[in-house]
Amino acid sequence: MKRSIIYTLFFALFLTSCKKDEVASSDPQTPSSEEIAKNTSDPDSIKAKPVEESAPPMMQENGFYNAFAIPKDKKLRDSLYAVFSKKYNERERYAILALNRLDSKSKWNSDTLVVPAKIDTTLMAYSPFPLQLDILSDVKKFVIFSYPIQAYAVYSNGALVKWGPTSMGKKSAQTDRGLMFANWKKKLAISTVKSEWKLPYNFNIHNTHGIGWHQYDLPGYPASHSCLRLLMKDAIWLYNYADTWILNPGGATTKAKGTPVMVFGDYPWGKRKPWRNLLNDPNANNISVEEMTKMIQPNVEKMIFEQTNREKVADSIKTAKASEAAAVQETEVLEN
Repeated sequence: MKRSIIYTLFFALFLTSCKKDEVASSDPQTPSSEEIAKNTSDPDSIKAKPVEESAPPMMQENGFYNAFAIPKDKKLRDSLYAVFSKKYNERERYAILALNRLDSKSKWNSDTLVVPAKIDTTLMAYSPFPLQLDILSDVKKFVIFSYPIQAYAVYSNGALVKWGPTSMGKKSAQTDRGLMFANWKKKLAISTVKSEWKLPYNFNIHNTHGIGWHQYDLPGYPASHSCLRLLMKDAIWLYNYADTWILNPGGATTKAKGTPVMVFGDYPWGKRKPWRNLLNDPNANNISVEEMTKMIQPNVEKMIFEQTNREKVADSIKTAKASEAAAVQETEVLEN
């Protein structure tokens, strides 16, 4: 009888409405120990070819999103997951959970999963961000986090190269908005809020406020103490992508800033989770080129200024090291 119920629930994917989102609970406890991956490559990351304007999600042409209902009963839930695992392979399950702003640890932290009819494990087919932003054509690296849809995007010279889920600051400890720059990074940092919290692939973006992105639980809603939580693969990718600051001798002052990072918008606290709206409209979370351009434009001049300065500083350091190495080599020749 239970098996019949399970299969009925699984194949009843088409829902006209979803349950009201659960109110965010207190912060999750320290995650179980997880080995930090050494391989820094991400097979699910692709570089999109520049296009003249933002293309619509693939789902518009090839299908739509379905709702996967999750029962409250633990036994039914566990059995249903076995069916879910049989229907979708590991990479497909990863993509589905990412679309719902969940990691594997928090996979059932919801009563409904939004599931695309066609699974793209790169996630690029479902990007809510424009594929091309001409306003960023001269900006080599740029990372942006959206509070409204709890997602981040990475642009290189205006082309979207990656996007993914995040869990940002909870309502009582919200992440700072505006333009910031990547500072220092550490493969395994310790939280300043609670020493038991380990933060793999931490990359600081606001030194005085202690804000950074790193791997940690993604429960399906904003839950952090102002940091930007990421899936492990995304944390590793961004750790290797972004540039750090360059400090003056002694480390007291900044000589050059790192990769520009922007955080914008507000989360619909207490309302339906934004990605649930995809069930009614596959474009519900899309951010237009015009909206992105209007938001980014006032900061472009500063980003390019800091980018140019960093290149000059990096080149001068490289030249100085080369001269120093040449001088050492010349001294060794003379001594011999």
